[in-house]
Amino acid sequence: MKKYIIILSFLFLTLLIISSTFAEKDTIRILVITGGHDYQKEQFNKMFASLGENITYKIEELPGAFNMFLPENRSKYDVLVFYHMWQSITPYQEKVFSDCIREGKPLVVLHHSICAFDEWPEYFKIIGGKYFHKPTVVDGREYAACSYQHDLHFIVKITDKGHPVTKGLNDFEVFDETYKGYYVEPGVKPLLTTTESSSEKVIGWTKNYGKARVVTIQSGHDVPTFENSGYRQLLKQAVEWVNNEGK
Repeated sequence: MKKYIIILSFLFLTLLIISSTFAEKDTIRILVITGGHDYQKEQFNKMFASLGENITYKIEELPGAFNMFLPENRSKYDVLVFYHMWQSITPYQEKVFSDCIREGKPLVVLHHSICAFDEWPEYFKIIGGKYFHKPTVVDGREYAACSYQHDLHFIVKITDKGHPVTKGLNDFEVFDETYKGYYVEPGVKPLLTTTESSSEKVIGWTKNYGKARVVTIQSGHDVPTFENSGYRQLLKQAVEWVNNEGK
């Protein structure tokens, strides 16, 4: 009898370990990179907390967050989410940063992150777009300084309802900030558009950078968007999709 109890105890412990291992694998650990721009932290954090039990998040602020791109720290998270507008970066930081993503770390880019790193052209290639603070030449074309407008109601239109990032979503209204005149890399796959005149038409897209999937979403300025159910679903599905290679 004692022998059977020992065997059953061993089997129970084994199943517990296996179950715990699978649970850990199913959990998506987000590293949110901030810095260079203020935001409403409480409501922003609530948005990430609402994404589901299988998604956890940690926030790191630049410049200290550059260390998280180092090879020895990349296993500490599964998906990068950018919500920063940082500008200064050294050549070494550029290499570590771009290598991290090129080698396969998935990325979701939100709102003013397309305004970051004005003097680093490779960043435009990583995220697939760029907001210009001054006239800038890209691929032989000169772009004027971009413009923005706060507090506008407009419709986010779903371009591809069959894509995993937008699946199940219908067009939805946001109260948000628009950007006009920014660069969108040729060859990206548009996911979101708008007819709002103060905005560029394409406001969300996906692309690959090296081995990594990248999703960029222009909206996301403030509390009304953080609390918007359509935006939250979009963010959740973007995180899940970039993390699920081959699905």
